[in-house]
Amino acid sequence: MITTASKSNEGGITPPVHLEFIQNQLENPGAAAAAAAEIEEYHRALFLHHHAVEWEQVRQKARTHAERLTFLEGRLKETELRLSGRPGLVPVMVDGCEDTVPNPPWNGWDRFMFAICCLGIVCLIAFGVSNISFNLLESGFITFRENPLRAYLWTALLPVGALAIKVGWDSLRENRARDLYLWSCLVLGVLGVLVWVGAYASVYPTLSKGINDQIASLTVFDAPSTGTASPGLNFSGAKWIDVITVAGQAVAEIFLSAVLGMYMTNLYARHRPVRLARDPATAQLDQERGKLEESIARERQGLGEANGHIAKLENQLAALLAYGKSMFHREAARRQDQTQKRQIILEQLSDHVRSHLDSAEPENRLAGTAATTSYRANGT
Repeated sequence: MITTASKSNEGGITPPVHLEFIQNQLENPGAAAAAAAEIEEYHRALFLHHHAVEWEQVRQKARTHAERLTFLEGRLKETELRLSGRPGLVPVMVDGCEDTVPNPPWNGWDRFMFAICCLGIVCLIAFGVSNISFNLLESGFITFRENPLRAYLWTALLPVGALAIKVGWDSLRENRARDLYLWSCLVLGVLGVLVWVGAYASVYPTLSKGINDQIASLTVFDAPSTGTASPGLNFSGAKWIDVITVAGQAVAEIFLSAVLGMYMTNLYARHRPVRLARDPATAQLDQERGKLEESIARERQGLGEANGHIAKLENQLAALLAYGKSMFHREAARRQDQTQKRQIILEQLSDHVRSHLDSAEPENRLAGTAATTSYRANGT
């Protein structure tokens, strides 16, 4: 039968203290000297009977975590050693050469030209969009008259065309091809400006006349079929002049905007800082180091939990053994107290019997003396 002390003293210790075994050891006088050691061994075996499998599993788990932790720490040291021998940044390859030559810093003139080019591109695009959209709206096309937004969407071809020409220049790798491309665009842009200005100048005298001048110039002999009027003043000639003006304006704005963008790119390339890029091998090693650190953290956490579980079981065993020893000493003290009390009672009883015997001894002695005397008298 397994009995324990009060539940308040148990403290959740499993398995409980075997009080019957302690009492049997105390009742065995031959093994009294080794009773404490036997009680400790018995409760240790009892505890391992309940928790040996759990204890061994936790020990193996802690061993596994420790071995993996050692392996991961070794890999982490190797990775850090490889990282220490590699640069974090490497120069970028530009036109087949490493970009390691520093460029001159920005100066006031280049900053001013860069700002002027930005402003010129904005003005060209804004003027072209507003002017061409106005011409499209005044053309009388029903598609633009019903939905004026379409006219502004058509004019979006100007910035898109300029951007496409700039992308073509960026795609070239040889400096000679880039220069030829830039000068060709500049020539086309200047020709567009000249055509635009020439077409506008050809109709400017007619456009500059007021209403009175137009009425005064009219005669009864004016007729389209006479051929006396100039081609630029009749209806058909005016329409062709408008077409040439719009086309020249569009070509000038597209190519000049692209040329200004190319010049801004050259300005920036002249003063840009040295370009460096992250070494791919260094980046990969850095990622590997981060993953190893996360794995090491998880293994350390698992090892800590396993060691904590082992310490918990060890402390539970120590508490059980200490509690068993305390129960043994308590039972031994209690039995010793009972023996002493029994001895005291026996001594008291013996003293009481002795006192009775001592009080009865003189009477017996007097009776014996009288009998002897009477016997002697009768005999004589």
